[in-house]
Amino acid sequence: MNTHKKFNKSMLASSISLLISSAAVTSVIAQEQTAQEDVEVIQVSGIRGSLLRAMDIKRDSTGIVDAISAEDMGKFPDSNLAESLQRITGVSIDRASGEGSQVTVRGFGAANNLITLNGRQLPTTTGSRTFDFANIASESVSGVEVYKTADASVTSGGIGATINLSTHKPFQSPGTKATFGAKIIDDKSTEKGDITPEISGLYSQTFADETFGISISGSYQERESGMQQFLADQGYRASEYTNTGWGGVPAGADGGTNRPTSGIYSNPQQPRYVFEERQRERTNGQLVLQFRPTDNITTTLDYTLIRNNIEEQHTDASVWFNYAGDRSESVWAGEPNAVPLIYSEIYEINSDADLKDTSLTVGAWGREESIDSIGLNVDWQVNDSLQLTLDHHSSEAEMKASDPRHGTRNNLQLPSYTRTRTGLDLTGKLPGIATGNIENFNPSTMRLSGSWFANDFYTSEIDQTQLTGKYFLTDEASIDFGVSVNTVNNRYRHTQVQRADWGGVGEEGDFADVNWTEDTILDKFNANAGNFEGTATQGDYDLFNRIWFADFDEIVRAAEFADPVANVDTVWGDCLAPEGASAGPNGEGHFCASSNWDADTNRFTEEETTAAFVQFHYDGELGDMPYDAHLGLRYEKTDVTSTASAPGYSRVEWSEATSTAVTGVTGIETLSQEADYSQFLPSLNLNLSVTDDVILRAAVGKTISRAGYGALQGGTTINTSGSLSGYSGNSGNPGLRPLESVNYDLSAEWYYDEGSYVSLGYFRKDVTNWITTGTTNSTIFNLANPLDGEKFDAAVAALGASASNQQLRTYIFENFADDPNVMPNFDESGELDGGTILGDPATDNTVNFRINVPVNGDTEHTIDGIEFNVQHLFGESGFGAIANYTMVDSGLEYDKSSLSDTEALVGLSDTANLVLFYDKDGLQARIAYNWRDEFLNERRVNGDLTAPIFTDAYYQIDFNLSYEVKQLEGLTVFVEGINITDEYTNEFGRDNRLIYELTQTGARYNIGARYTF
Repeated sequence: MNTHKKFNKSMLASSISLLISSAAVTSVIAQEQTAQEDVEVIQVSGIRGSLLRAMDIKRDSTGIVDAISAEDMGKFPDSNLAESLQRITGVSIDRASGEGSQVTVRGFGAANNLITLNGRQLPTTTGSRTFDFANIASESVSGVEVYKTADASVTSGGIGATINLSTHKPFQSPGTKATFGAKIIDDKSTEKGDITPEISGLYSQTFADETFGISISGSYQERESGMQQFLADQGYRASEYTNTGWGGVPAGADGGTNRPTSGIYSNPQQPRYVFEERQRERTNGQLVLQFRPTDNITTTLDYTLIRNNIEEQHTDASVWFNYAGDRSESVWAGEPNAVPLIYSEIYEINSDADLKDTSLTVGAWGREESIDSIGLNVDWQVNDSLQLTLDHHSSEAEMKASDPRHGTRNNLQLPSYTRTRTGLDLTGKLPGIATGNIENFNPSTMRLSGSWFANDFYTSEIDQTQLTGKYFLTDEASIDFGVSVNTVNNRYRHTQVQRADWGGVGEEGDFADVNWTEDTILDKFNANAGNFEGTATQGDYDLFNRIWFADFDEIVRAAEFADPVANVDTVWGDCLAPEGASAGPNGEGHFCASSNWDADTNRFTEEETTAAFVQFHYDGELGDMPYDAHLGLRYEKTDVTSTASAPGYSRVEWSEATSTAVTGVTGIETLSQEADYSQFLPSLNLNLSVTDDVILRAAVGKTISRAGYGALQGGTTINTSGSLSGYSGNSGNPGLRPLESVNYDLSAEWYYDEGSYVSLGYFRKDVTNWITTGTTNSTIFNLANPLDGEKFDAAVAALGASASNQQLRTYIFENFADDPNVMPNFDESGELDGGTILGDPATDNTVNFRINVPVNGDTEHTIDGIEFNVQHLFGESGFGAIANYTMVDSGLEYDKSSLSDTEALVGLSDTANLVLFYDKDGLQARIAYNWRDEFLNERRVNGDLTAPIFTDAYYQIDFNLSYEVKQLEGLTVFVEGINITDEYTNEFGRDNRLIYELTQTGARYNIGARYTF
């Protein structure tokens, strides 16, 4: 049935439109023979019913649309919405903590897709435009539609697609309906092994001759999950082959076997093994009230609540490569992007002062995420020719720390200065870290080092009003029209308390009395680690296979006593130091987050978009082939206002061998900027029914995707640490224009049997205004650089360019002892034990910050691809299958031979899905295979760490099995399995052996029951 063919324009039209747009649970198949003919209602549940409803939405759509419909009320096909979406042709997902979080459509990542709830743009808790699907329970969603082609009536913002989530409304299911479900979750990723609960329910009732309706739904979930990870978050420092200084390796044999003689080579910086535990408590609720005072007016008032509380505990063990010592035992391969198959540093140890640190880093933090939305919708069938709809919602989102003392992220480092050599083996699936003297890495040798406690606070508010209408000109022609105003206010606040004593303070054994638990590392991973087998130095290395766990607050209490002096200018927060411990000027502890939002980054963005659209629909015949055409034009004007505050600084301190710290907050600087832009967005969708079962579609249209809020926020912030490789910072750009895409689509669909069809489509997107990163040089704050001046130059001249940072510092301490900016520390025996060197404006050059700024490029790039999908039901056997493949191509490939950022599309990859299912006599079973090819994950931009990060090809197998208990009508029991083969994700750099992140999240199983009446 085509929604624009002849039929009586009455409440029947309004009801069918509402049912289709909401992906209603009840399937209505209406064939109008005469004005008085009854409407036949057929209800089909289960997997088969879900696929039939989704197929009808696809077949009857004005453009290229894919859909998912709930199998029954409160029974979405998967426990996570993103996991279901990935089975749609052209859709792939990104996972967080083993759960679908964000979606990529036709190669465009989450930032370039718009997610709406019942046609409304929702605020997010991520501080960006990307919606996290983990926030919303699938039980409250009745359907999802993915709009892949331009439609003038749809809110702009999605180049890849606009994805609409529909929730239940009482008038969709007249009478009394209810469902209740409960399940237990067994997550294999956690070391705690806890079984956690989830409950959900939905109640819907209409009464007073169906003039009133109420629907209440809710869900509550507790989840315990974990993660095991190899992480190289500091990256691999990339150098031209000519670099033999810091960050590089010596030339020739001193740099190792096959030391590169051309191109780029990359050195590891800080490899680590990471273990995290996470607890999530998620609550969703929705109340919907509907009132139909007359046959032609329907009002809907709804309230949506989302709460997501997350706690995380983090422990990692790491080493830091100093780019010093003997590196002749390194082994290289793979020019022109050379990889250290084995990277080795052997240090000359003449005293304990020459030993390097093996570090344990601990943290514990949490965040509270909330979304509240209240909306009103009035649908008025004015007469047989005119229908008007007014929709308004006010919504707000917030993300803040659950514990103000811990903030939203923290890190406390406990080094053990016992390391004699260090190696990294990249020949295995899991990088193998190795050290010398690993047996002495234990709490009795640990001391306190640097720490930081960050606190982030996001708020987002959206007020959106839309007035839309449909006017029927004739039986063959109609016009959709509308105006809207959408105001989005976003505020991001950040503050950080940092102690930059990365060189270590206190004494060995300060943490020996903490209640530690020792554990191993490598047996927690399925991947085999590189073990230096076959290398000349195999017997001299110990694989890093030891880690220690303890309660974070107990570690913090020990740190308060271990810290001799507060190494920050001002200590904020409300956590008090324990009695007898060192304290800040007002008695505060040094290890807590700040809640003083006026003392650090404070950014505000207001984005107001005024829009108007008109869309003409026409139904006709080409020969004996029916067709429908849809020509639309949308106009939008967007005004952006950005106000940003950030701290200023007064000095640079060189307190640790490998890095400096920018300190001395002088105050807060505020800057406001404004910008605006306007867009005309035309669209044309053509559909031709070649036969009753074959539809050809063609579409052309223009869509946009707005820059992320973080990129629009003005103001400049600097990274408060620097090194010999330089200093950096970031700035927003409120004048960024949105990405613009002219889209072309061709598709053919053959509906050859009930519930069975095959489709083949081609799409092309010509995209301009690509956002990339530009770099400007700034001497902001006019800070003197202790790494660039008379004292530093004298040390280099005396010791040579190959001298280590520690040797240079020692020279300055010994030869400039009378300089007031040189402040050495001495131990109890009078031996030099580090110290601080301040930048001196009289003798040192000014720090140059390389400021990364988002900018629009002027190059047009094309992304095109082919989508194939087949869905087949094997008669009445109960068996069925779905298979699809999306092939995407683009000229936007990252230039791996460049040390600068290059234009490239993040998230572009081929995808494939295979689903086999059975649905008969109350037994339902489904197994799904999902595959995503390698793709660019991030264009990392950070000085000599600038490099692409790719995600390796990944597949996952999920299943669910349910049975309707015939003896207890309405009761269904089920079991679900996610990632049952325990696959892990892998991210790498210029070469697939340069592993940045290998993450293992394990399998997850759900067992439960659902009762419907």
